Amino acid sequence: MSRPQPMTGLATVVPGKLTLACIDSAAAPLFDKSPDGIVRTGYEPAVAELVSRDLGLELSWSIMEWDEMIPAVQAGTADAVWCGQGIIPGRVEQLDFTRPYAIFNETVLVRSGDPATGPSDLAGYRVAAIEGSANMNLALSFKDAIPVPFPGTADVFGDMIAALRDGRVDAMVDDDVVTVPLGEDPDFKVAFTAPTANPWGLGVARTRPDLLQALDTALARCIADGFVREAWERHMPQLPYPHGLLASGRITQGVRQ
Repeated sequence: MSRPQPMTGLATVVPGKLTLACIDSAAAPLFDKSPDGIVRTGYEPAVAELVSRDLGLELSWSIMEWDEMIPAVQAGTADAVWCGQGIIPGRVEQLDFTRPYAIFNETVLVRSGDPATGPSDLAGYRVAAIEGSANMNLALSFKDAIPVPFPGTADVFGDMIAALRDGRVDAMVDDDVVTVPLGEDPDFKVAFTAPTANPWGLGVARTRPDLLQALDTALARCIADGFVREAWERHMPQLPYPHGLLASGRITQGVRQ
């Protein structure tokens, strides 16, 4: 896929570059921990590269704390958030979103040997999830469970895994793409997966409708050309590709029309 000429008239934080806010965490196959604070690999970085190339822009990652990503985009120090952003009401109130580049369910992870296999088994359990996330919304729905919100650090996923491993929490909720593989770790067990079908998109400042439209259009082209499916099947072959939802772009509640 060759890079076209840069789009004329599309202003970005750094001319000629697409600067994307993200965290640095080991959450394969979604993304790997960066070896140098510059290069990122995994499904999200692969699709981000496709979109930036479609726009004729150089991809640049701006690594920061989870809680700093949306403020950075609002302040104009990053062009967009591209890092595990489910299109949920709390985020739509702050940013505009492109069409989805992924649809994920949510999985509850417990320690090996734990008998939990469903929501009703979590009564009295301390359940970790990222504060303010779709995962926390699910944790809050478990009757008599004790939600434990984790602040959005640069490695909040690793923070929750460590807390589950050493017994500070009894379960954790995260998206199936990163949580299901942990079920192969002898210390953990997948309790169950909730079919929530959360759409993920790029978050853009409300003051940047030009950039939102450019990113949404580029993503649509990459989906239509099959490049996004190729990246999905290369990085996440264990998950079925949500062809119908991504190809139609029907889930666009975050996009301002």
